[in-house]
Amino acid sequence: MLKTAVAIRHVYFENLGAFEAVLQPAGYKLHYHDVGIHDLAALNPVEPDLLFILGGPVAVYESALYPFLLEEQRLISARLRANRPTVGICLGAQQIAAALGAKVAPVGQKEIGFAPLTLTQDGQKSPLRHLAGVPVLHWHGDAFEIPPDATNLATTLKCTNQAFTVGASVLAVQFHPEVDACGMEEWLIGHAFELADAGIDPRTIRHDANRYGPTLRDAGRRMLAEWLAQVN
Repeated sequence: MLKTAVAIRHVYFENLGAFEAVLQPAGYKLHYHDVGIHDLAALNPVEPDLLFILGGPVAVYESALYPFLLEEQRLISARLRANRPTVGICLGAQQIAAALGAKVAPVGQKEIGFAPLTLTQDGQKSPLRHLAGVPVLHWHGDAFEIPPDATNLATTLKCTNQAFTVGASVLAVQFHPEVDACGMEEWLIGHAFELADAGIDPRTIRHDANRYGPTLRDAGRRMLAEWLAQVN
């Protein structure tokens, strides 16, 4: 029988992308839980065998405007206390950090586009090693501090903290290793205002997605497959 993987999705096009192909071979059946459509309170925080919290265009500290953020943090906190396998991507990673008591705040500049990571020594020994030298997609203006008892895995010049783990069951990444370049146009349209506000030409991202997308897809899948093998 397949195990259950649930992905909390905030906007439709920020899905698991290239990661989806990894899950069934690893023994998981994927379900999406769409914020604003499905009730977060109805989701049992410890029942899924694997939980992803995906990206989105809101900020952790905007709970007065978007109350679901606090409900999501409560769900994450309960899951982390139960030591259940959990992956956070971008906003999802920031939500995990906040649930663990770490600060999340604006960086002061947008980090949007394809660029490689610098892996820490711990990162080089982790599944993120598959991303060494691979330009990954960055798309954020906020960043997390590394929570207590977590291990920093990666950095960039614009953002000191790019990824962390907590034990073997929690992986949080600020960037987007899951992105499928075939779906990049949805990102460019969906985030058109943010790109214009940041003065970023979508043609640059489109070009880089075509150039680096296949390499990132394969490296990201290897990363996730190795991480899943460790938690199974």
